Amino acid sequence: MTGLSRYAGVMENLMNSAEEQQPSSPQANSWSNQQDSVSSKNQNPKSVGGFVLVHAGAGYHSESKAKEYKHVCKRACQRAVDRLKAGAFAVEAVAAALVELEDSPFTNAGMGSNLNLSGEIECDASIMDGKSLHYGAVGAISGIKNPVLVANRLLNEAQKGKLSAGRIPPCFLVGQGAHDWAVTHGIPPCPSEKMATKFSLSAYKRNKRKMELAEKMDTGHNQTKKRRQSSENENGSGCLDTVGAIVVDQEGNVAAAVSSGGLAMKHPGRVGQAAHYGCGCWAENACNMNPYSTAVSTSGCGEHLIRTMLARECSAAMQSEDAHQALLEAMQHKFISSPFLASEDRVLGGVIVLRCCRCVEAQPSQDIQGALVEFLWSHTTESMCVGYMSAQDSKAKTHISRLPPGAVPGQSLAIEGGVCRLMSIVE
Repeated sequence: MTGLSRYAGVMENLMNSAEEQQPSSPQANSWSNQQDSVSSKNQNPKSVGGFVLVHAGAGYHSESKAKEYKHVCKRACQRAVDRLKAGAFAVEAVAAALVELEDSPFTNAGMGSNLNLSGEIECDASIMDGKSLHYGAVGAISGIKNPVLVANRLLNEAQKGKLSAGRIPPCFLVGQGAHDWAVTHGIPPCPSEKMATKFSLSAYKRNKRKMELAEKMDTGHNQTKKRRQSSENENGSGCLDTVGAIVVDQEGNVAAAVSSGGLAMKHPGRVGQAAHYGCGCWAENACNMNPYSTAVSTSGCGEHLIRTMLARECSAAMQSEDAHQALLEAMQHKFISSPFLASEDRVLGGVIVLRCCRCVEAQPSQDIQGALVEFLWSHTTESMCVGYMSAQDSKAKTHISRLPPGAVPGQSLAIEGGVCRLMSIVE
């Protein structure tokens, strides 16, 4: 692929260190050759516990706000791990991580979301449970502080079965209908004006002035595009799209979730990939056909992610033997060079993925049951902020991944990741 840059890093023995860690030197990553990375520290834990990987958007993360981005990722990881340690399933833990991400004014989700053309906040969110394969989503919802809680409630209600008179329960609601359903199901409303922040309001006013000026001036297509790209970088976190999380619990179940305020200055009623099935997130437990449990959460330009169904494509790719190579090829062939995006000059997006499988090893005195988790992230945007943590770590690790020097956003990609082995005594 012309302009494609491959940047890979591997992080091993993640259970050994609680310190923030940068990826190692570029190298290919293989699922099969990592299976002996077990620390002596973890030979006799009482439970598998679980693992969480989160992202604070694929887009542009300024160095001046790097500390805030990393901090919110750490808090989201800790929130999910706390739930896992309390015995929660993956879907509950992933929802807890998303609430933390939505509550941060530095992310474009929930509190502090981008304002649309009308100066209103409309959010999208979805969640998927890999065990039941149920899915819940909301689109263009206003007046709800944590959209992921509505998506999660839709998922939970659907699992209860049919409604009265044999009606099928909804899995995806939008707009006022989604808001009203949330309120009637016990989720408190929050005035939109309380969800806006000084940063999001100032970004809206600045973008609105630029749009009005652009409409008055006959500058030509190229100048308009350059000005738009410049505006995205100046907007900092306002140009970021979705935040998300993926989790594997102590039973080996996986779950994924995403939440987004959408693109800055979007048209009212626009629904991005964060709410679309197979585009924003995907989670699927291992079955007879699939040896690995997989979970994916995406970020970036919603329209690009919708047209390629990137979450589901990446999940399917993770069933290959070499996860690193599979994700690299999926991002290249299913996204950057996808025929569905042939007219786009910059294909912008990012993903976090994990896959896991169970293994039982016979020891002289006992059996050890383990979960081998491989996790990766990849993006074509300038940067992507991620955090990750196992239930046996003392604190989360965070990293702002950036494209290599000279790489062209939308035409090049970065890919990094690591391996984590979780173990427990088989009773």
